Amino acid sequence: MKPVLALVGRPNVGKSTLFNRLTKSRDAIVADFAGLTRDRHYGNAKHGKHEFIVIDTGGFEPTAESGIYMEMAKQTRQAVAEADVVVFVVDARGGLSAQDHDIGNYLRKLGKPTVLAANKAEGMSEGVQLTEFYELGLGEVHPVSAAHGQGIRSLVELALAPLNLPEDEEEAPVEEGPIKLAVAGRPNVGKSTLINTWLGEERLVAFDLPGTTRDAISVPFERGGQKYELIDTAGLRRKGKVFEAIEKFSVVKTLQAIESANVVLLLLDATQGVTDQDAHIAGYILESGRAVVIAVNKWDAVDAYQREQLQRQIEARLAFLKFASLHLISAKKRQGLGPVWESIAQAHKAAMTKMPTPVLTRVLQEAVQFQAPKRSGMFRPKLRYAHQGGMNPPVIVIHGNSLEHVTDAYRRFLEGRFRKEFNLIGTPLRVEMKTSKNPYADKD
Repeated sequence: MKPVLALVGRPNVGKSTLFNRLTKSRDAIVADFAGLTRDRHYGNAKHGKHEFIVIDTGGFEPTAESGIYMEMAKQTRQAVAEADVVVFVVDARGGLSAQDHDIGNYLRKLGKPTVLAANKAEGMSEGVQLTEFYELGLGEVHPVSAAHGQGIRSLVELALAPLNLPEDEEEAPVEEGPIKLAVAGRPNVGKSTLINTWLGEERLVAFDLPGTTRDAISVPFERGGQKYELIDTAGLRRKGKVFEAIEKFSVVKTLQAIESANVVLLLLDATQGVTDQDAHIAGYILESGRAVVIAVNKWDAVDAYQREQLQRQIEARLAFLKFASLHLISAKKRQGLGPVWESIAQAHKAAMTKMPTPVLTRVLQEAVQFQAPKRSGMFRPKLRYAHQGGMNPPVIVIHGNSLEHVTDAYRRFLEGRFRKEFNLIGTPLRVEMKTSKNPYADKD
């Protein structure tokens, strides 16, 4: 599972800037809990071969007892609970504050691995200005500049060091075994109801595995002779144990469940429409390369007008998942569930499809004959042959000359031809271009 880093600190110390620097993107998955003004943001980051999840939090006031600051403190405590390592961000130019002391005391009591980062340290010597931060009792102070990218690499290395990650990560071999199916979606879309409908609640309780707050519940299941491992992200617990809503739903749990799955069932709520968070989770599934099936729950609870509006929302906001099968279901009334399993099996089969090089090359050449790529200046890309570069998701590597000039539109055209030939329904498909080097390029 990907390790998790939480960025913690008082307001305006540059946590969000550091988050954007680490994730190299302004896109984030947001835990949009009702009634909370300040949310936690989640994003993917990579250092060398190691990938990890970053959580950005609002300004933290551990002693806040009411109002928005108390709610923000709850968010931050949840982020810290989900994290493997905490990066405590302070303001090198603003100096040490009483609030920094409160946060430092809180983190010391937790005993979780913590790295102290003094942000906005560009142009400052590391001497006197940073000395006061040693009062926090959190060890070495690491000067960084999130805005300018200074010291970020060494900061990440220090943060990941306590996790003892392997030096050389190799891709895990594809193993025969149960299909790992993650059920993902926002809180209260019906994930618990759906899984209980499949399993029966007593069976779910029997298989409820203990773990930390961010562990997904893994449930063995068999249907039609096919073994599955259901990964539930709904935060189900044994009867009698009640948690606050903020603790019932962990975005980290959802992200890690998606990463560990072969197929993801993205569950939407027909009564709520397609929200920003639905689109963010769908984007993460696509980015992770997982096969996906979309199911719209509570379809029986909406009228004809709402159904029409929902169809339009799906077409507009989830257009990037148009390769996925869509099902309209009611988990509570057990309607429409059979076809969902057929699509799950189909999506898994597509994700694991083996594509012979001769067939790929033939499809490529036929596509070029039907529609050649556009000329770019004096050059027209020449596509020679293709081979498979991976599975789950399928990767097709195309070799040729001047392939850097192949347009996105032509890539989509090729993807459509490959999808049709191999019936790739329910899985992302990645098409990579590799240009042959010109042996005369370096000669006068």
